Amino acid sequence: NFEKWKNEKYPISKQIKKITKSNYTAIENFQLVLNKDQINKNIINKKFQLIDARSEQRFLGLQLELRKELKSGNIKGSKNLPFLELVNIKEGRTFKKKDELIKIFKKRQILINQEMAFTCGSGVTACILGLANSIISGKKPVIYDGSWAEYGLE
Repeated sequence: NFEKWKNEKYPISKQIKKITKSNYTAIENFQLVLNKDQINKNIINKKFQLIDARSEQRFLGLQLELRKELKSGNIKGSKNLPFLELVNIKEGRTFKKKDELIKIFKKRQILINQEMAFTCGSGVTACILGLANSIISGKKPVIYDGSWAEYGLE
């Protein structure tokens, strides 16, 4: 939100920067994206906490999934943290302050000093939880990209 940016005295400019072509080559980091087999192994070995960004009603299986082919519920052992709890809705959906994020994670019984990965309905809002955790811990987010769209097909 541009108004919030200005109110918080972040730099602004009227200059338009020229973008130049680069020879950058992206290298995929496979440690940051999990697959279903890794999620299933974690149910047994519990190496990381799996945090689900969906609404509590969807997580608990009390609300039907939007896709008819998906069952309701959650991945065994996962914890729920609806992504909307982490953002200021009235302030352009910006993240809450770091200390507020920490309180929200703790309230949801998420152990901040332990490894975690994030999931949701389709792999998109899991990234919001991942970014919030990066704000808290400085760690790169780990995402189960298949999320419930894949896992809920069982």
